[in-house]
Amino acid sequence: MENVKQEVDEKVEKETVKTESPKVDSEKSQEVKEDLETKVDESIVKEDKKSFFKKKDDALKKKLQEENAILKDKFLRVNAEMQNMRRRMEEEKANLLKFEGEDLIKKLLPVVDNFERAISMDDTNLEDEVSKFLSGFKMIYGNLSDTLKTIEVVPMDVLNKPFDPNTMEAVLAEEVEGVQPNIVVDVLQKGYTYKGKVIRHAMVKVSK
Repeated sequence: MENVKQEVDEKVEKETVKTESPKVDSEKSQEVKEDLETKVDESIVKEDKKSFFKKKDDALKKKLQEENAILKDKFLRVNAEMQNMRRRMEEEKANLLKFEGEDLIKKLLPVVDNFERAISMDDTNLEDEVSKFLSGFKMIYGNLSDTLKTIEVVPMDVLNKPFDPNTMEAVLAEEVEGVQPNIVVDVLQKGYTYKGKVIRHAMVKVSK
């Protein structure tokens, strides 16, 4: 602004030098001065407007940048949640396909238990009526056991092993001479795994 006023004064002086009559010089100088002052005022107004809109634009730009950052953060969060949900659904679907038939297998296990109880009634005399009667049971039991093995249904080996609550259920405890505490001394009902997953805990008696 000071530069503009200085420019006005310089132009006034130049116009004064060019004029021949002092009176004309004075009048012309006044006109030039007024004209230049008008231009200065207009220039100042323009500069003020420009400064005002620049500040307004800067404030708007900052606000838009903040809103953009918030929206970007929300997008990343939603995208991450969607990916996690998709991964969980794929895992659940894979598990359903992997362990398909689990409910049916669980229903078959009591049948296997009954065959084992029946077979355990046999003695060393294979010629008596009981052995002849149970021979058919043994054949069916063998076929059923082989079928379960082909689909990865495996009985757990827990006898004389340390008690594991993840695979066993202790229903009895008994002091056994020469045996450390929490050792499985008898299996009351077999436990089974299906493709590595425990589908039935073993019911056991442990030492104390």
